[in-house]
Order: sequence, then C-alpha cells, then structure tokens
Amino acid sequence: MTSPLGPFRLQQVEGGKKGLKKHVSATMAELAANFPQRGGRVFLVGGSWRAIARIDMERRGYPLMVLHEYRMTPADVAQTVDFIAANDAQQLRSQTGIGAERMALVPLASQVLKALVTALEPGEICVSAYGIREGLLYEQVPERLRARDPLIESARMAEQISARMPGFGRKLYDFILPLFASTPPDRLRLVKAACLLHDTTWRAHPDYRAEACFDNVTRANLGGLSHSERVFLGLALLHRYKNSRSGSRLEPMFSLLSSEEIKEAEILGKAMRFAAMFAIHDPTSAGALRYSAKRNRLDLILEPSTEALFGEVVQARFNSLANSLGAESSVTTRKAD
Repeated sequence: MTSPLGPFRLQQVEGGKKGLKKHVSATMAELAANFPQRGGRVFLVGGSWRAIARIDMERRGYPLMVLHEYRMTPADVAQTVDFIAANDAQQLRSQTGIGAERMALVPLASQVLKALVTALEPGEICVSAYGIREGLLYEQVPERLRARDPLIESARMAEQISARMPGFGRKLYDFILPLFASTPPDRLRLVKAACLLHDTTWRAHPDYRAEACFDNVTRANLGGLSHSERVFLGLALLHRYKNSRSGSRLEPMFSLLSSEEIKEAEILGKAMRFAAMFAIHDPTSAGALRYSAKRNRLDLILEPSTEALFGEVVQARFNSLANSLGAESSVTTRKAD
C-alpha cells in the first residue's frame, strides 16, 4: 500500500512535533488495519531506511558494513531512534558517511519507522539494497529464471570470468560431497557456491590471497544470502588458502557465526584446499573420499594411476582435513581390474 508518510510529505505537516506524531500514528494505524498478521518480517526499501540501518550499525559496532540483508529487532529500532534524537546530525554524518540531504530526512524517517514497528509488531526488520527498479525488472523475468538460486548463478558467473579453469568448481563439489552427506539444503548451497568461487582470486598475491577471498565474498554485490552466510562463505574460502585464521584482522566478523558454524567453514575450506591440489583436472577421476561421522573415519581411495602423485604436501593437506573433522584417516589404492 502507499501512504503520505514519505519524508518530503512529512516536512509539510503542520503542528510541530506533536502534530507530526499525531499524523504519523493515525496514518500508520490505517495502514496496519490492512496487514492483520503480526510477528513476521518487514523489508525496508529506500535510502532513508538504509541510512537508519547504517546508523544502527554504528551504534551497535556491527563488524560487517553491508546494508543488504542487514537485520534489526524492534528493540534495535527503538534504541536507534533514540540514538538519532540524542546525537548531533553532523557527527552522525561524519561517522557513517551519509550525505547531507539524506541525513536531513533521517529524523523524520526514524519516527515513521518507530510507528511502523509499533503498529505492525514485526519479529524482524530486514534492509534491502535493491529498490523499485529491481522489483519492476523482476516482475518481467520468466518464472524459470526466478526459480534459479541467485547466489549460485552469481558464483557460476564469477567462475566463468575469473577462475583459471572454469567448470572445475562443479568437479570439486562432487568430490568433497561425501563429507556433507547429512548437510541440510540451505547449507549445502553454500558448499556449492564456495566450490565455484574457490579459485576466483588466484590473481591476488599469495601472501594476501586468503584475506582477498574473504573480502571479495563479504563485500560482493550478492543476493540470496544473509550476513552470517556471507561470513561463513568468506571463512571457508579463507581456509581454502590458509590453515589458520588466528590473528587475522577479519576476526571481529567471525562473531557473526556460532562456534559450530566456524568449524563447518574450516572443514569446507580445508576440503577444498586438499582437493584442489589432489588433482588438477578432475579429483573424482583421481580418487574418492569416504566419510563416516558415526565411525569417525575419513578414507581416501586412490586410483592406481594417481598413487605416485600423492606426495608430501597432498598428504599434509589430507591430514589437516582429517584433523579438522576429528577423524581417523587412511589412504588406500583401488585394486586394478
């Protein structure tokens, strides 16, 4: 629905702060009557909303400066509205980089957001970096294209453009898939995306490649993933090039993940690190992984033709993967027919 609650319209409301508050509350009550459901998620689209979200990030000391899919609770909104009212606009501008014209509208927009949260009682408030133009375009997209996963499509395109061997990501995914047999679909798509992206930062200097992977994913203009999923994907790609994450300048962002998620990202990264070296063209043709969480065992079965290529470095990476799983490991060679 539409309403006369845009910040430019609100500048024309008479009666000062009391008149403005009364007008916003009355209009919001009318709107809320058409949305009887409560407790769901509200999506905020527009520059003034994004500015409020950026200020919320500043207030909370949030570690990831990406507005798309940024999420706030009703309590966050209430605290940030008070924070905006209590702080100097110029100081907020200098801290957040919000433009002067936009900043002038933020106090009005914050009052509307506060009223919206009060009236609709959402469980979560989510920010969109996309807008009306993207929505109009999406309406024209055929259903078969809408059904595609935006994250996987972006990862495939990145692999086609930037990887040394486009197409290897799918082979890598097939090879390490036995490690993730019980992984739910929403997490498995991140495994697939990581495999597609695993070699897209190869041009970066080796000393910085691990962090470049993390930066590229967490800052990329990607849709279809939350902030925690961005960090999960970034951390997995960091471990694709580096065993340890300790001492990294990126550590504050790891706080968006649980300890279990951090461990899963490490396992995924070390699996890619091993498999990418195990075979240049297709790891599935060089051997096969077998993993049993119940028996706590990881087995690698080599093809006879690749046994001689399983050298020290490959062995070390395989051992590192087994250690991250906390599993006993073995390497055997398949008997020739």
